[in-house]
Amino acid sequence: MPSIRWLGPVRIAGRLGAAAVFLLVAAAASAEAAPVAERIGDRIVRFFESEEARAAAGPSIALERPQPALGPAPENFIVQPIFQILQNRNAVRVRVEEGTSLYGTGEVPGPLLRSGRRTTLWNFDAYGWDDDAAHLYQSHPWVLAVRRDGTSFGLLFDTTWRSHIDLAGDILFLSDGPPFAVIAIERDSPAEVVRALAELTGRMPLPPLWALGYHQCRYSYFPDERLREIGREFRNRDIPCDVLWADIDYMDAYRSFTFHPTRFPDPLGLNEDLHGRGFRTVWILDPGILAEDGYGIYDSGREKRVWVERQGGEPYTGRVWPGTCVFPDFTNSVARAWWADLVSGFLGSGADGVWIDMNEPAIFDVWEKTMPLSSVHRADAALGGPDTHARYHNVYGMLMARATREGMAAARPNTRPFVLTRANHLGGQREAASWSGDNRADWYHLDASIPTVLNLGLSGQPFSGADIGGFAGDGDGDLFARWMGIGALLPFARGHSEKGTIDKEPWAFGPEVEAVCREALRRRYRLLPYLYTVFREASVTGLPVARPLFFADPADATLRA
Repeated sequence: MPSIRWLGPVRIAGRLGAAAVFLLVAAAASAEAAPVAERIGDRIVRFFESEEARAAAGPSIALERPQPALGPAPENFIVQPIFQILQNRNAVRVRVEEGTSLYGTGEVPGPLLRSGRRTTLWNFDAYGWDDDAAHLYQSHPWVLAVRRDGTSFGLLFDTTWRSHIDLAGDILFLSDGPPFAVIAIERDSPAEVVRALAELTGRMPLPPLWALGYHQCRYSYFPDERLREIGREFRNRDIPCDVLWADIDYMDAYRSFTFHPTRFPDPLGLNEDLHGRGFRTVWILDPGILAEDGYGIYDSGREKRVWVERQGGEPYTGRVWPGTCVFPDFTNSVARAWWADLVSGFLGSGADGVWIDMNEPAIFDVWEKTMPLSSVHRADAALGGPDTHARYHNVYGMLMARATREGMAAARPNTRPFVLTRANHLGGQREAASWSGDNRADWYHLDASIPTVLNLGLSGQPFSGADIGGFAGDGDGDLFARWMGIGALLPFARGHSEKGTIDKEPWAFGPEVEAVCREALRRRYRLLPYLYTVFREASVTGLPVARPLFFADPADATLRA
């Protein structure tokens, strides 16, 4: 068989700015040595390229706990990865028999069926993404394959480095990093594969019941009286809503863990008022910390040396909302504990949940939209030890979510935390819910919200949704009403919109659209006992909350899409 030669990313201009596409061409065949295979569970086999690769393998961040070898792989195990070096990249190919449908690959644009698609795994600030986007905000090195007869297998490529999944023919996975393990799961159905994935990567903790209600957000509701006004409108109009959100304009000059002295002078009083009307509140935090002497958060972080660093040892700085910022190194336990303590203190304002954003991490004014790959992380040995941003970029958001959740749990040990994160990685369902980022108010994004949520569920992340009505752009009443009808049935139901766009509350488009939204949300609330039960099942089994139709009969090709 000919191998594939990786020519590297080619940059093209499009509506999203720079995007990466692949060029793959045939090259001369290379020798393929038999991989090392070991059983780590019932019909679960871990493969390494060689004994040397097995010995050099570091800890897995995707897996919930270490998975020791239980013995040699069964001789008749169906899935057999082929390890290769393709254009100086470590690669794995798995042959796919005719009639097999491919799914998963995490948060991706386009259809539910991933066969024939290509994806880059590199967390990216993909504002206004469309079907041509090569990568979005999250990375899930995972493929679910459903054969013609309904039997299924899953492939977990255990690497955090920038990687590429090519499903144009066979399953081809290429990574920019060192050799990696491949974990293959063989089961009789796709649902059983997803259950097994959860056994390996962990399950979503059961969220608080209020998080299953409707959420209303905007960039931004300010001053505080505007947030109170939104709450009054929901109650006066008898439209169900459980949660109101505060975006970055509540902060003093966009500095995390601060409150604007005139816009939000009394956050505790505001939260108590909203609690009195039956609302919970979620407040945003960003990782970028303004590098300014006298700003207590910066001063304490500098004292503890918690920042991501340049090669020379000085803190890396990049520009985001507050200005020139430093960034916590969430791969380091000292930095995570520092952040967790700040979150614990922040909850003293009465906030019920925390929304973490910009944590790909996103950086302004640089073409790559993130920090240099040479930046240094002083990672814990349990995560793999110190290395560059090239290795830890894709788990930065996940580890920020871990620190945030730990801070909430410490402050309120008898309360289930709610954390929403934009950036995440395979296994991140253990830490936070997620959403599909900065979508647009158009029909494409309404349509895309369903397969995006379904593929995240098939990749181990049951609690996700899309901004109802679209974040960017205006749209119209017809689009909003239909979006509410669908969005109110997705696991995470939040209306959210961008500063400078038209208002997008359920009543903003007139009485007819308001009536549609009211009924759509009442339907969700009537279904809450069922929805809560499904969430409980997801927290125990790992099965998705939103499930594709082919789960009902995996052998029925007409149910696949």
